[in-house]
Amino acid sequence: MDRMDEFFTATVVYNVSAYGFGELRGIEAIQAAALVLGAGNPVGHHVTNVVIDDVADSGEVRVQSKGVGINVDGTCGRVTYDDVVVRDSEGWRIASRSVTPRRVPLGG
Repeated sequence: MDRMDEFFTATVVYNVSAYGFGELRGIEAIQAAALVLGAGNPVGHHVTNVVIDDVADSGEVRVQSKGVGINVDGTCGRVTYDDVVVRDSEGWRIASRSVTPRRVPLGG
């Protein structure tokens, strides 16, 4: 959790409104929320199906990906991440992320 600055900008907006938590602003807010969630955090987290849209000279791209979390009891949860990723002097970082749960299978 101490290395979140390698993935997120300092001013990241992390939208978890779909879970009833609104928008978390900044790395410290994300860290605090993770600590409050405690044992509710997944013990494994995997990101897949990454699609990068419109790599342009602006230094900003849109990225969509799927996340799968494995819980301590063996159940899993699935989400879609919609990100805006920016390039700064340290490299590419997520500037905003919206998390949408996937609660039903395709076609359901």
